[in-house]
Amino acid sequence: MRLVFFGTPAFAVTSLHALLARGHEIAAVFTQPDRPAGRGQASRVAPVKRVALERGLRIEQPETLRDPAVVERLRALAPEAIVVAAYGKILPKSLLDLPPRGAINVHASLLPKYRGAAPIQRAILAGDPTTGITIMQMNEQMDAGDLLLQEQVTIHADDTAESLGARLAEVGAHLIVAALDRLARGLLAPKPQHDAEATLAPMVKKEEGMVDWRRSAVEIERAVRAFTPWPSAYSSVGGRLLKIHRAAVCAAATSAAPGTVVRACGDALEVATGHECLRLLEVQLEGKRRLGTREFLAGRPLREGDVLGR
Repeated sequence: MRLVFFGTPAFAVTSLHALLARGHEIAAVFTQPDRPAGRGQASRVAPVKRVALERGLRIEQPETLRDPAVVERLRALAPEAIVVAAYGKILPKSLLDLPPRGAINVHASLLPKYRGAAPIQRAILAGDPTTGITIMQMNEQMDAGDLLLQEQVTIHADDTAESLGARLAEVGAHLIVAALDRLARGLLAPKPQHDAEATLAPMVKKEEGMVDWRRSAVEIERAVRAFTPWPSAYSSVGGRLLKIHRAAVCAAATSAAPGTVVRACGDALEVATGHECLRLLEVQLEGKRRLGTREFLAGRPLREGDVLGR
């Protein structure tokens, strides 16, 4: 099938590779414009663009999809269908209506649950035991189109947004190929979503990574995993940023105020929360490298009684 692919991050790369391997013709790849990143604010090439460059695919990076010139360029490409995987913007009706087989989306949740930009992070934050992939026929509303295929995926106790996202990407790649095969043979039966059951998964903001020690240890541990690799769960000590890369719930009661270090020796670094304690396993002090607890405490940056978040 002649396709135009819309995608930007690593999650989308897996689907793009699968479509190429299956023999689909990718007439063009639409991806977000290069953005400055890091301390030097150097222009960053997104993962999908990197693959498109390697494979010699035509690349489009419009600032807006509502430009009539963009619509005309897409029309000239004459795709049979559009495939979208984590592109980063909602496609307007003018684009959705162009291909005869419409636009098909690879979404990382079991819709109608977690419509929006951050379904993986929101599932981990909620403590859900499972999530999944939905292949959906797109319409003008956000993630509200008819369901084509779905597959459930288990969320492991140690899953981060990164590790879960990688597994979901593999499932998504398998399902989009299967969906296109069935679509070509007329074997797909679109199923409307139940809007009353919909929940939202809004984009993660950097400030969400700031740890509120008044929350329970269970909630904070989920946040540590949900916000890996970005924006990281973080607090502060002595006015310096402290990132928390790995943590575990320590089922111990304490009368100490939330955020208070209740144990700091050997490989044990435990902090009081609103309920139970959180054991920090890997941390990173501002300007330093990521360290395990024992190595971190060897420099004695924290002592019992210190309060994080100040």
